[in-house]
Amino acid sequence: MLMNENKKIYFLAICGTAMASCAAMLKQKGYDVYGSDENLYPPMSTFLEDQNIPVMQGFDPAHLDPQPDLVVVGNVISRGNVEIEEILDKKIPYISLASALREFMIRGNRSFVVTGTHGKTTTSSMLAWVFESAGKDPGFMIGGIPENFGRGFQLGSGGDFILEGDEYDSAFFEKTAKFLQYLPDVGIINSVEFDHADIYKSLDDIKLAFKRFVNLVPRSGLLIVCGDDSESMDVSAKAFCPVETFGLNDENDWRAEKLQVSEGLMHFDVYHHNALLGNVALGALGKHNVKNALAVIAAANSAGITFEKIQQALKTFKGVKRRLELKGEAAGVEVYDDFGHHPTAIKETLDGFRLKYPDSGIWALFEPRSATTRRNIFQKEFIEVFDSADYVLLSPVNQPSKVGNDTLFSPELLAEDIRCKGKTAHYIETTDEMVKHIIKHVKRGDKVVTFSNGPFDKIHEKLIAALKNNS
Repeated sequence: MLMNENKKIYFLAICGTAMASCAAMLKQKGYDVYGSDENLYPPMSTFLEDQNIPVMQGFDPAHLDPQPDLVVVGNVISRGNVEIEEILDKKIPYISLASALREFMIRGNRSFVVTGTHGKTTTSSMLAWVFESAGKDPGFMIGGIPENFGRGFQLGSGGDFILEGDEYDSAFFEKTAKFLQYLPDVGIINSVEFDHADIYKSLDDIKLAFKRFVNLVPRSGLLIVCGDDSESMDVSAKAFCPVETFGLNDENDWRAEKLQVSEGLMHFDVYHHNALLGNVALGALGKHNVKNALAVIAAANSAGITFEKIQQALKTFKGVKRRLELKGEAAGVEVYDDFGHHPTAIKETLDGFRLKYPDSGIWALFEPRSATTRRNIFQKEFIEVFDSADYVLLSPVNQPSKVGNDTLFSPELLAEDIRCKGKTAHYIETTDEMVKHIIKHVKRGDKVVTFSNGPFDKIHEKLIAALKNNS
């Protein structure tokens, strides 16, 4: 596919965050970009309007007349959609978003692909900031919004493109992991665990996708793998390229020692092949973020960025929206929002948060919303997840009808199991009742952290408003 052959590019389901970002980058490249979606609402509708990208409401075959040169199909689209049926009938060229990124953004650039069950967004954001701070003007496409940039994409002109490599599938016609489209020169694997229960049947299925990713890195490339994670090491065992490991264990090529929190920063010494390079002060807390930073250091080192420049960038890294994002403070109580939904990610986030606030009361609010957490796959594992919190509030499963009763996650049972460990835990049926419970029991200086991969019924706004009214 030659990029110059496609002048008019149409995005079907354009209001997804990644779809809108890709559309904006293609607009910057000079293409005539437009699209349609069923639901138009801020912030993406406003973003597309600011980018001067026309968006048509709803799905209608008439939107495809005159015929575009190429259609980018969002992964929310399935057979039966009136526009995709028109596209298939008329044989209009179409590709997935992942393939569009490959052809229009990645091909011709050096590709850095960050993968793993956890840490993808933070690590890719951190890596993009290190490259930017070093003056490399990288292109990037990230599933979240790095606070240092204020947006999740950048076209870049430096010849490097950084991607968050998602293992979720690409489109109804391309049922393979997105990261298999990204032509990796440098690949990072942070962790491999079971997730996405709606498309993967087992951990072995997940591992197969990662093994296929490993098989795409050329001999001249580099694979950077978490040596502390046995599954990551397993999927990387037959790599054809050089492999460098990172982590906290002594055998890693890149490792961290003397971890401590001081003045709101995570400090640690960095060793490469047992040689001390120096100390890093990181603007993100927790052992998991130390590992994320080690992966970034290894990738940046491979691109010729000096350790001194890496140190400077990591100290000024501001994090990612919805990754322990402070939403507001009222009556002496801080309210944070986190995208965490997998048990490992939630536990690591809370453990890191406790390091920063060892003496504060920490409230953890959890909404089982993802395809995996709606199911009882991790019912037992969740019992240990909230150990660093003092108070745990659990909401009902979001859209339980998507899961059979025999496999449905039980927040009621989880609350009971956590109480058996001597910790305060409650199952509360509505967010309004949750807010009332918190207002009744919260103390000045407490921290409230919400965990959900969705809006959680705007509980952050409700709680902050209630705290203000109650003060």
